[in-house]
Amino acid sequence: MYLDDQYKLYHTAYELVSKHQFDILHIDHNASEIWLKKYGNKRSQVVRLIQKGFDWKNHLKHDVALVFQKVKAMKKLLASKHIEIHNVYISSHVPVDDWEGLKKPMQLKEKNPLKMKLYYLDDEGYRGELERLQADLAVQLMTIPDDVDEQQKEQDVQNYKVYLTEALENKHKEVENVFSFGKPYFTYLLIAINVFLFILLERNGGSTSIDTLIDMGAKYNPSIIEGEWWRIVSSMFLHIGFLHLLMNMLAVYYLGTAIERIFGRMRFLFIYFLAGIGGGLASFAFTTNVSAGASGAIFGLFGALLFFGIIYKRIFFQTMGTNILIILLINIVLGFSIEQIDMGAHIGGLLAGFLASAMIHLPKKKNIKTQCIGFIAYAILIVGLVIFGLNSNMNNQSYYLIQIEQLLLDNQFEEVVPVATDALEIDGDMQGLILFQRSYAYIELNELELAIEDLEQSILHEPVLPEAFYNLALLYDSSGQLEKAKEMITKAYELNPNEASFINTYKKITGESPE
Repeated sequence: MYLDDQYKLYHTAYELVSKHQFDILHIDHNASEIWLKKYGNKRSQVVRLIQKGFDWKNHLKHDVALVFQKVKAMKKLLASKHIEIHNVYISSHVPVDDWEGLKKPMQLKEKNPLKMKLYYLDDEGYRGELERLQADLAVQLMTIPDDVDEQQKEQDVQNYKVYLTEALENKHKEVENVFSFGKPYFTYLLIAINVFLFILLERNGGSTSIDTLIDMGAKYNPSIIEGEWWRIVSSMFLHIGFLHLLMNMLAVYYLGTAIERIFGRMRFLFIYFLAGIGGGLASFAFTTNVSAGASGAIFGLFGALLFFGIIYKRIFFQTMGTNILIILLINIVLGFSIEQIDMGAHIGGLLAGFLASAMIHLPKKKNIKTQCIGFIAYAILIVGLVIFGLNSNMNNQSYYLIQIEQLLLDNQFEEVVPVATDALEIDGDMQGLILFQRSYAYIELNELELAIEDLEQSILHEPVLPEAFYNLALLYDSSGQLEKAKEMITKAYELNPNEASFINTYKKITGESPE
């Protein structure tokens, strides 16, 4: 009888694995216990087969409870929140007391309930229970012939054991091979380059100095438009402050080593740079600020992991998938919540990294159609960002304001006037600031009447800019318009009563101390 039960156990497992695409979770030959799983229709089916009988119902109930606990512990290995357990006992005898009620569907009440059906394949009820199992699994198993002799059964059992053991080992090897295609090398090299350039920044003016960042190759839209497109790449290796460097390098380390192991060294480097370029161009297209950092490339590595998840969905969710998706979601939400974060670079890098991964695909997984689509989509993304970025910058007052500020810092006052004039012809809400900046250039060029005109217009657009009122007070005072000067310095003081220069000028013009 023992051999008959073993034969039923291994024959059933063999049929489910070889003909119905069930995967093996665990095999214990000593305990004659086999766990199988299959994902489909947004649910995971778990089949537990065991050659074991019970004399009493309570013993069977205790084993059922243990099965529930084991499945709870292995949820990470299953691809769905909806899990159905098919608990199959194979034995020559059944409990002596009334146990039939356990055949009713059971459910463990949780956020995502675990459902279980129990099947007891004893000698008398074998056919009926097997048919019920087949119906619930929606499979058709080959019937065991009645004329198989014991010697044949022993040989078949041994063959089934070998087949199932090899199938389980092959699954383990598949996972190991996926994560061991390449050894990390370029990840460490990229980190070293970033750290070296950060030290160089700190020794040449500081990593938070805008002038130093621009000189060293940060993303600076005016220079890019003038032809310095290399800044899209160079900005990937510069960081603004130690914390920025630390957080990005930690991300490069954890994501980079994983991508190098999965995709291989050269594919990793390809993805990293193409993602960084995509992120840099997205930043150029959607933000006018000076920026730097490896964020675009880092989000590109997230994109590569998402592509990996599409190709190896089961392995992805069994290993890192849920954590990656949660981290990515948190970063995206934070990015849209905090103004200082360059979300253009993040989203652009994410898309570019995903498409770059599709373009070169995973090792030993060539797909010409997917790779062609990835190449075309990446090309469209890059060309689209360049065209949109050029048009967006040339029609954005922020772009001109950044250019004006840099020209003022370089004392190129004559260049400020035409740039500011062009900016004022564009619709926007920065008229007051641009007029103020142009007035400063006029003052330096000794065009005082033009400076007064700009400042008078500036305070109409920006009535809360104390510096405009202050400069206008000085100009009015120097031209003998004392009443207007008093009015302007009073307003400047009201807007910023703590500024020492405002207080001194107030005393000088009005002859009184401010209250």
